[in-house]
Amino acid sequence: MSSLHHSTFRSQRQAHLVTIPRRRQALPTLPATFGRNQVLPVPDSTRALLEDIVSSFEAPIRYAFAYGSGVFEQAGYEKQKGKQDRPMLDFVFAVTHPDHWHSINLQQHPGHYPLHARMLGSSFVSKTQELSPGLWFNTFVPMQGVNIKYGVTTVDTLCADLLNWRTLYLAGRMHKPLRIIKDDARVRLTQQVNLTSALRAALLMLPESFTQCELFSAIAGISYSGDPRMVLPAENRGKVENMVSRQEDQFRELYWRLAQGLPGVRWAAGSKSVEQDTSPHARAAHLKKLPEELLKHVHQRAEGRGPPREADESAYWLRIAGDKELPSILDSEITMIVRYPATVQSLKGIISAGVHATL
Repeated sequence: MSSLHHSTFRSQRQAHLVTIPRRRQALPTLPATFGRNQVLPVPDSTRALLEDIVSSFEAPIRYAFAYGSGVFEQAGYEKQKGKQDRPMLDFVFAVTHPDHWHSINLQQHPGHYPLHARMLGSSFVSKTQELSPGLWFNTFVPMQGVNIKYGVTTVDTLCADLLNWRTLYLAGRMHKPLRIIKDDARVRLTQQVNLTSALRAALLMLPESFTQCELFSAIAGISYSGDPRMVLPAENRGKVENMVSRQEDQFRELYWRLAQGLPGVRWAAGSKSVEQDTSPHARAAHLKKLPEELLKHVHQRAEGRGPPREADESAYWLRIAGDKELPSILDSEITMIVRYPATVQSLKGIISAGVHATL
C-alpha cells in the first residue's frame, strides 16, 4: 500500500512538473500598439473582398497578407471600376502543417492545382513547397469574381526568413506595403525586426542626406536585386519607381516611427528630407545588427582585407563601416542571396502552374 502511495505521488509530481515548460514556451501577448505601423488601411470594399477570400478557405491559415497592385495602387496599374478589370490579387498564407493544409485544400479546391499535383497528392505538393525558398503558388485562380494568386508557406519558414534573410524571398516582399488579413503575434514580432533590418540596410547604401522617396526606393529594391524575372522582356523595369510614387504614404507609415528609434537618423514629422550620421561609428551600429545571412556574406568579403575580427573586434567593425565600397558590397551580396531562391521559385512555378503563369 505504501509503495503504491509513493508511486502515485511520484507520478502526480512528474505530471505537475512537465506542465511548467509548456507554459513557458507560450508566446507572450504583444501590447496592442506593438507593430501598429504594419496595419495599413485599405478601402472598405477592398478589405471586405480580401477577408471574404481568406475566410472561404477551410484549411487553417495562421497568418495571411495580400500585396501588390491589386491591393495598393501603383503607377501603370490603374484600377478599373469593374472587378473583372482589376489586377490579380496576390496573397501569402502561412500555415502550421503544409501536408495537412494541402490535403484539405485539394478536397475543397481541386481546380486550384494542376492535374499532376491532384494526382500525386498533398505529399508531393508539400515536398515541392519545401524547396527553397519554401513556397507553393496556385495562380490564376478565380474567386469572388476576381483572379487571385496565393502562395503557401509555413510560419517557421516565414519567421526564419524575416529574421535571418536566408532567401529574402518572403522577407523582401514584406519590406513593401501589404495588407494583413489574419495576424499572428510571432509573425508580427519578426516582421518588425525585418522592417528595421531593411531600414538599416538601406541607410548603409545611402549618403548623408536624401529624400524619403530615395529611401523607399532603396528598401523596395532589395527584393528585386538578383531576381531573374527582372531581365525578362515582359517585366516592368520601372516597378520600384511606380510602387513608391503611388504608395509613398504607406511606406512612410511602415518606416517613419522605426527610423525615430535608430541612432543618427534625422527625419522630422512632415518632412520628406532625411539626414543621417555617416561616420564609421554610426554606420558600424547599423552594420552589426544586419540579418545573419547578409552579415555572413559581408564577413566573407572582408576576409584578407585587413586584420581579422578576432584581433580587434571594434577596429574590425569600424574598418568595414568606413569602407567607401560598403554600399556596393551590400548591394552585390544582397543580389547573391536573392538570385538562387528566386531562380528556384521560378522553376517551381513551372511545376505548380506551367510556363505561362511563371513568366
